[in-house]
Amino acid sequence: MHAALKLIQHRYQQALPGAPGGSGGAAPAMVSSLPGSTPLVLDSPHSGTFYPADFRSACDLAVLRRAEDTHVEKLYAFAPALGVAWVEAHFPRSYLDANRDTRELDATLLDGPWPDPVASDPQVLAKVRLGKGLIWKFTDDGVPIYDRLLGVDEVRQRIERCWKPYHAAVVAAIDAAHARHGYSLHINCHSMPAVAASHATDFPGLAHADFVIGDRDGSTADPALSHRLCEHLRALGYSVDYNHPYKGVELVRRYGRPAERRHSIQVEINRRLYMDEQTLAPNEAGFARLQQDLRSMVEMLLALEPSK
Repeated sequence: MHAALKLIQHRYQQALPGAPGGSGGAAPAMVSSLPGSTPLVLDSPHSGTFYPADFRSACDLAVLRRAEDTHVEKLYAFAPALGVAWVEAHFPRSYLDANRDTRELDATLLDGPWPDPVASDPQVLAKVRLGKGLIWKFTDDGVPIYDRLLGVDEVRQRIERCWKPYHAAVVAAIDAAHARHGYSLHINCHSMPAVAASHATDFPGLAHADFVIGDRDGSTADPALSHRLCEHLRALGYSVDYNHPYKGVELVRRYGRPAERRHSIQVEINRRLYMDEQTLAPNEAGFARLQQDLRSMVEMLLALEPSK
């Protein structure tokens, strides 16, 4: 494992002793990043395992942890050694979802009026109604996360401490890659359950493919690049869906501008390939094979230069 990333993982991955809030020691930084030297940027917004003390969730930790993109940061641990920029969130997505716009807020969670703009787009509101906005209301299985109302200032602090630094780090990494090479390739790294739960997507009960590649119907990356990625994974023996049921959300929408040679693609990996979804324990053989194939995918992307 790359030494710098190993140090970050040792420092920031907390032992979580039975309740949200971490181990009781000094709180880590909410975001970390490693600079790169290539056009490729990877980010993992949902693999965080540090549960801040001010979360005050009504859920058991084991229930909350099933929302994590478990082990995604470990699957891509090889990437910085290849010159790939890496950005990682250490806060959990159930605390604040960095892959949502700050306007995607369910005001019924708050103890007072929200003074900032909120979304009105019907597609965005569909996710908010599922309880999957900027601040989660429900787990994927529909379990309420809070038995209290959240303070307006409390939510604003989460945005300041988590959302803004995360997006600033992603922007900086993409801008640096683009400045070096005249183009950038941004892969937004995720994992997904084998079967969609009741409050996870608009397709509850859907059995997921091994991978889902999303570019918001070709609006965040050159579709030829996305198709090349799908073809590479299929050649490795995986089933791959394209823009269904996941098209990509805020991080690719916000930073993918293919007309400017800034390409952003969301990559979802089926957790059954590498872990036990109940215990969260990695499957050693599956994990090793998947990591090797992800390295092949990254090396393929590094060898490409988009035609536009």
